[in-house]
Amino acid sequence: MPELFNTTRLQGKTAIITGASGGIGASTAILFARAGCNLVLLARRKEALEEVAAQAKAAAQTMGQNPQIVVRTLDVNDRTAVDALVPALKADGVKSFDILVNNAGGAVGTERVGDIKMNDVDFMVDTNLVSLIQVTQAFLPEMKRQDSGHILNIGSLAGREAYVGGAVYCATKHAVKAFTQSLLKELVATGIRVTEVAPGFVETNFSVIRFRGNEDAAKAVYKGFDPLVAEDIAEEIVWCAMRPPHVQIAELFVLPSAQGSATILHRKE
Repeated sequence: MPELFNTTRLQGKTAIITGASGGIGASTAILFARAGCNLVLLARRKEALEEVAAQAKAAAQTMGQNPQIVVRTLDVNDRTAVDALVPALKADGVKSFDILVNNAGGAVGTERVGDIKMNDVDFMVDTNLVSLIQVTQAFLPEMKRQDSGHILNIGSLAGREAYVGGAVYCATKHAVKAFTQSLLKELVATGIRVTEVAPGFVETNFSVIRFRGNEDAAKAVYKGFDPLVAEDIAEEIVWCAMRPPHVQIAELFVLPSAQGSATILHRKE
């Protein structure tokens, strides 16, 4: 019989993570490093990326690991830069492309339809959906050549349940869910696995951005209950990637215990 939990399955593999400079992306990078993965960390903020790389290196060393960590600044909405990414990584010495975590994304604003700024529409559609598709298409040919790989798309409760004030964000995450399901079906005859990890409320910088820098409004979202944190979702991402090659976690929907839906929360008095 196979081992129930083999913690060495990821050693020597390379994990590529978008939006790796903070939040879920940063926590995922650190945990992958602890599991023995090499890393490619992608985001716009170079200084923050380098700090995550240092933390990942230190975490790996506590486990006796010494991973290769490549840091590259990337705006996922820069199509020319995304198209040039794979050749650039090969030039950096990256030899395989084993795990892709499409984590970059975000929401801006809570305006209702009719009042939504088109710049915010463009940002959410481009960052949450279009760039995810382009990044996937950049790495998928490499995975097909290897006949192995794992694509993990970060979805959301918003991809399962629409809510007031989130029309565009919900639309993009519903589209991510559909894209992920189609991709899984297209790749079923290959050695490439596809997973959607869809969190509910996770306390990161997400709400600060959504409320345009209003930290009090962002904190109020999580008031009175224990939300998920970035490390919770990182554990689920790495767990999915650590499954045996014949096991595919197609969808993983994760909520804090106090949350039943986008609008049903048990808040302590």
